[in-house]
Amino acid sequence: MRQSLAIHRRHPARRSVETDFYDEQGREFPRLTRSMVQRAWRYGRRETVDGGQYLYRVGDRNVDLFIILDGEVDILESDGRGGHGLITTHQANQFTGELDQLSGRAVLVCAKVARPTIVLRIPRSSMLSMVRAEPDIAEIMMRAFILRRARLQHSAEGGTLILGSENSADCLRIRSFLLRNGYPHRLVDTDKDPDARQALDLFDISEASLPVVVIEGQTSVSRPTNRDLAEILGIAETFEADHIYDVVVVGAGPAGLAAAVYSASEGLDTIVVEAFGPGGQAGTSSKIENYLGFPMGVSGQGLASRAQVQAQRFGARLVVARAAKRLECTSHPFKVELDDGQVISARSVVVASGARYRRLNVPGIELFEGQGVHYAATALEGRLCAGSDAVVVGGGNSAGQAAVYLSARARHVHILIRGNGLSDTMSDYLVQRIMQSSSITLHTRCSVTALEGSGRLELVRWACEDGRDIAQPAANLFLMIGALPNTDWLEGCVNLDRNGFVVTAPGAEELQEFGQYVTSRPGIFAVGDARSKSIKRVASSVGEGSVVVHSIHSWLASLQQR
Repeated sequence: MRQSLAIHRRHPARRSVETDFYDEQGREFPRLTRSMVQRAWRYGRRETVDGGQYLYRVGDRNVDLFIILDGEVDILESDGRGGHGLITTHQANQFTGELDQLSGRAVLVCAKVARPTIVLRIPRSSMLSMVRAEPDIAEIMMRAFILRRARLQHSAEGGTLILGSENSADCLRIRSFLLRNGYPHRLVDTDKDPDARQALDLFDISEASLPVVVIEGQTSVSRPTNRDLAEILGIAETFEADHIYDVVVVGAGPAGLAAAVYSASEGLDTIVVEAFGPGGQAGTSSKIENYLGFPMGVSGQGLASRAQVQAQRFGARLVVARAAKRLECTSHPFKVELDDGQVISARSVVVASGARYRRLNVPGIELFEGQGVHYAATALEGRLCAGSDAVVVGGGNSAGQAAVYLSARARHVHILIRGNGLSDTMSDYLVQRIMQSSSITLHTRCSVTALEGSGRLELVRWACEDGRDIAQPAANLFLMIGALPNTDWLEGCVNLDRNGFVVTAPGAEELQEFGQYVTSRPGIFAVGDARSKSIKRVASSVGEGSVVVHSIHSWLASLQQR
């Protein structure tokens, strides 16, 4: 166990215990009422802890929840130099924890008792029971957990540091993975930051090994894979190999997360498998403005992160950086084999593995992927467009959202489509913005023919049916065309259409009782973009994910009757 080092007070050292939880500061570090604390007693036990002891440290998993009854507990984060900085001090009727309290992942902070303190220790399993049974306590805790994670993401002063070029494909991948999984980090751009050389020397890092992820100022990992990151940082969630779940949901896009929320909330033992991070294709959208309930719009990632918290609050497990490799469907329970060899057993399977954008058939395009060619338009990619032109290929809503978003960041945005216009494939509100924008030019009946650049994309060539050949200097090309289903792992199990999408509601009489999302094999359901003839919209995917739970109940009931 590491010895604690110096504590650097970067944040205000003390929060007044008189703060009411309805103001902003109080919502992040609220105090429970006396009645709430009394009700919490049934879920935990009283302990007295000496000053200087740690309740938990950075990297610990499945930590307990602590409600302070008397005394003080300092919450500390790594300063990236082997020491700790004080975030806040919890006092009477306040509680520890943030979002990792729900997931059981490795925690991002330490909790150290400042002086002899009496706490109510609530084991994580009991805490999950409490938030389901005590809605007023749950509301305060959920809000606080979310705000605390937002603070960590916003400050990102220590903990995890990325050394590398912002324009590096590996660096972009690592940052995207951490952002999609809500993990705080900070980038030191070796191309721009004058302190970067000092950092390289400090950690004895060569240019060839970049990007490097530095964890708590002590451990450095060169060019880690997403799975490496998940394991090292504690993002990867463990599960019991011999446990049989009620539902395994493959894919954490809108459809998969909706299925997880509704199945877990109805008491089904639920686990979700996700290859990258929550959000799916929707997670690549900078802003969705026509989703019900968000009049000012919401980013795809923002929507996904809220849904993830909901699912975990109800007890759903989320396994990330693991892709489904194969489904064993000839016997019960079904078995989902992951790409690392682990196997998840479940009584039912929800296929929500979605789809991915197509790659352009242009020579050498693979050389520029992540180095100017992108399949997402989030804040990370948007930063790379400053001061240069950007090209968007595609005529759907995702392409329109990307073009509008990038037009405020790039010098100019060019949209390329093969058709005659956007009205047949894109929502009218986006069409109107594009046509009225002086920063966006629509090029109809045009196709990309070549990409050029030395190491990074520098120029995009396209040809149009009217005979024009255009060579446009551009540092970034965004591809949002077509859709290829992520269904290879289902081979031999369920019927697919000619494009590889899952066929549902096959019409067999013995399957009709299991609803419209059942596949050709009872007990296996498909929702969202992976489903044949589905409407490729976020709202419809969420609807399918929520409705399929009724069919799952019917299937599970039929198993009990056998």
